[in-house]
Amino acid sequence: MTSSARATRPTAVIRPRARLLAAVAVLLGTAFAPAEAAMPVAVPTEAPDVVAAAAAPTSVVPVPADPRGASWLGGGAVLDPRAPIAPLAPDPLTLTRSVPTRVRIPAIAVDSALVGLGLQDDGSMEVPPGAFPAGWYTGAPTPGELGPAIFAGHVDHGGSAGVFARLHDLQPGDAVEVTRQDGTTVVFRVTRVEQHSKDAFPTAAVYGDIDHAGLRLITCGGPFDRRVRSYEDNIVVFAELDPGASDAPGRGS
Repeated sequence: MTSSARATRPTAVIRPRARLLAAVAVLLGTAFAPAEAAMPVAVPTEAPDVVAAAAAPTSVVPVPADPRGASWLGGGAVLDPRAPIAPLAPDPLTLTRSVPTRVRIPAIAVDSALVGLGLQDDGSMEVPPGAFPAGWYTGAPTPGELGPAIFAGHVDHGGSAGVFARLHDLQPGDAVEVTRQDGTTVVFRVTRVEQHSKDAFPTAAVYGDIDHAGLRLITCGGPFDRRVRSYEDNIVVFAELDPGASDAPGRGS
């Protein structure tokens, strides 16, 4: 995949959600060395591509201190705090909150349990502890709720392929099936796959408020920089709820 986005920019993003952007948004972000240069899991920091004292690989997407401040750190996109923000008009085809327990992506042979990812003491988001399973950010909406649910997984870890090793191969229309704790299964359809430099991560597009139920899948990508032991890019998959394919008796607004 090239460094340019594979699809057009999102049209449904409204404004950044304060409770999501208060946390270090990011993810994988964290990259791991190939087999010949395997490294232990490292705790992410609040700055992109920062190398820990033990040379462990870390990289976290920066977020603005003020969700409506003048600029996004690292990305260069500017928000005008004086600009009016239109109120959200929620899509009625959304669900009540329920913890996701499993994700399946048939097109790339993913079938993984999910581990919750919270925040560390320094405000940065946790990352999955190993190549498997994938993780979901507990500070975001759950899959099927109004807003963007966030899943993260390693592209590789300790020399082994990670759960999202083939995330870059997804195509628009591919299904992402999520089983929830309430017994429902929700299906999302990929709308676009993008690749971004870690210092230009599309924070607002990934974590910002939207007027429907969405899903973002994130992992590392691009060249591997051996000097800092980190991948240079992030792969981000955007998907939207497919109500017709979802088994969701608990639907509500």
